[in-house]
Amino acid sequence: MLSRLTFLQAFVFILVLFLLTPLFAHEVRPAIVDINLSDQGQYKMSIKVNLEALISEVEMNSGNTDDSANAAIYDNLRQMEAQDLAQEFLMFEDSLLPNIHFKLNGEEQKLIVSSIDIPDVGDLDLARDSVLYFEGNLPQPATSLSWRWEPHFGNAAFRVGTNKNPELYSTYLKEGNESGLVSLDLTNNCDDTENTKKQGGCIPASQTSGWDSFINYISVGFTHIIPLGIDHILFVVGLFLLSTQLRPLLVQISTFTLAHTVTLALGMFGVLSISPAIVEPLIAASIVYVCIENIYADKLTRWRPYIVFVFGLLHGLGFASVLTEFGLVKSNYISGLIGFNVGVELGQLTVIAVCFMTVGYWFGKKSWYRQRITIPASIIIALIAIYWVLERTGLI
Repeated sequence: MLSRLTFLQAFVFILVLFLLTPLFAHEVRPAIVDINLSDQGQYKMSIKVNLEALISEVEMNSGNTDDSANAAIYDNLRQMEAQDLAQEFLMFEDSLLPNIHFKLNGEEQKLIVSSIDIPDVGDLDLARDSVLYFEGNLPQPATSLSWRWEPHFGNAAFRVGTNKNPELYSTYLKEGNESGLVSLDLTNNCDDTENTKKQGGCIPASQTSGWDSFINYISVGFTHIIPLGIDHILFVVGLFLLSTQLRPLLVQISTFTLAHTVTLALGMFGVLSISPAIVEPLIAASIVYVCIENIYADKLTRWRPYIVFVFGLLHGLGFASVLTEFGLVKSNYISGLIGFNVGVELGQLTVIAVCFMTVGYWFGKKSWYRQRITIPASIIIALIAIYWVLERTGLI
């Protein structure tokens, strides 16, 4: 029969293995679809997407590519030079285009790729975003449009603009949902024609739903923490490890929440912008600091909330960088920002709840908790974060 010490060591080891699972996964971000309508009666469409994920047919809704049976194919494509990947796309193109449904005035449009922009191979730990370009003529008059693609291609941020109004309409489409019929006739946004009714009604382009944006971005914020935000998860776990008592834990989490809310808002509105090359290593360093303090301090020190506040500012800038990549436009900043922040908080609270139910409730009041759980777990998490610091600064 396992001794108590051996059991706890095994438990910590299993917990760390669970946390390590997504460390080297490549996050699948949503595609960003932009449609611009010109005064000359033409449209231009761009789809910014992880092209390797499309071609390899990994499960785009799984959160990360390592969950797919085609992960090895995906990893091979990511190492290809731009011209070689372009050739791979040419063979895949006929499988993609019939699954993109773009309608003007209710009529399906035949799409042809006019050009493709594939970046050179960069950091293989980061997904490479390529851009597909399409163009065509608008019917006269152009009164409505809609867009969707098949669910296995994943989620998409969808935006429509004109020369006069670059942010005419935007929404976040999950798992193959259609954009709805977006009105392009600003003088008579919606009509009662049978064609309009058959397509589920009309969405006035000038009245994008803030509520829909709020609801959609709650899930975006939550999934950015669980399962994709491993660095944020480890930071929150580090805060939990110092003390399982409610008061010190709430002080730290509340301080962290306040701080990242401030910089998330400032970053989204363009007031504050710092390069991810600076922010990401500092986020990893914040995890190292918290874990080192866990090792040497047996209770919440008076300066810890201030340190956590500073680290929260850094994490907020990281959140802002992610949310910007999701294609949120200015007209939906407030609702999307609040929804994303709510999702992040729900993710953090879930991490705390899991930690408490699996460790804190059973062992938190034991005299050996600090020596057998806090210190070993903090050492392991600190080593992981040190590796991230070195990796993100290009030292390894």
